[in-house]
Amino acid sequence: MASSIVTDYVPGKPRLAYDHAGAGPTLVFMHGIGGNRTNWHDQLAACAAAFHAVAWDARGYGLSEDYEGPLDFADFSRDLLRLLDHLGALRAHVCGLSMGGRIALDFHARFPARVASLILCDTFTGFAASFSAAERAEFVRSRKAPLLAGKEPRDIAPGLAALLLGPRAEPAVKERAIASMAALHKESYLKAIEATTGYDKPVSLAAIEVPVLLVYGAEDRLTPVEIGREMAAEIKGARLVLIEDAGHLPNIERPEAFNEAVREFLRGLG
Repeated sequence: MASSIVTDYVPGKPRLAYDHAGAGPTLVFMHGIGGNRTNWHDQLAACAAAFHAVAWDARGYGLSEDYEGPLDFADFSRDLLRLLDHLGALRAHVCGLSMGGRIALDFHARFPARVASLILCDTFTGFAASFSAAERAEFVRSRKAPLLAGKEPRDIAPGLAALLLGPRAEPAVKERAIASMAALHKESYLKAIEATTGYDKPVSLAAIEVPVLLVYGAEDRLTPVEIGREMAAEIKGARLVLIEDAGHLPNIERPEAFNEAVREFLRGLG
């Protein structure tokens, strides 16, 4: 099935890479801070029968170009708008994991008419709302300090994967997560850490009017399920699904269960 996935590019500065498969309503998948478009290949294959399923490399990730100067977190939303315009999609179902989920929320706040539904996975509204100052500092330290000391993403990838995955993750899943983090662009990753941890624009969950699905790994230690429950309670009509035996990357750890949750939600929208 992977052979049906095609890589294309959004022109402009920076040029953005995306993988896509299928035809129909547009369904966009966005990776987390340590990911890339290939994290979603299981989802592209599973959703291509009913959707034009698309997974991007955010700017400075994967095959997308790096960029000059610091990163404004809102640049991600402007890039997503570029992607939808390039695809000719007036509206899209938008799925984001972790940082990708925060981009999805920011995009909806800026361009609500372009969003058909939201699928928010192992994410949170902002560091100030969901984490203590000490937890935010540790998040930054564990990722930045080794790189600033001269290490490369491949050096920190095994340790970060161990923190993110559930305790029963299979060896192949671990290898896939490590490979994803080892492929990070060092300088762009450092910019992303600064931008995402420093961005705390208030999010009005109660104001969201599109259908929302929240999906969390039951054993996620970075964004525990309590965060998902709190978000679901604030969003009108939101549904929360927990993926058993999965940590922060349920789309990779338990793709069948993750895909079924997404497809069931989208089928319910008619």
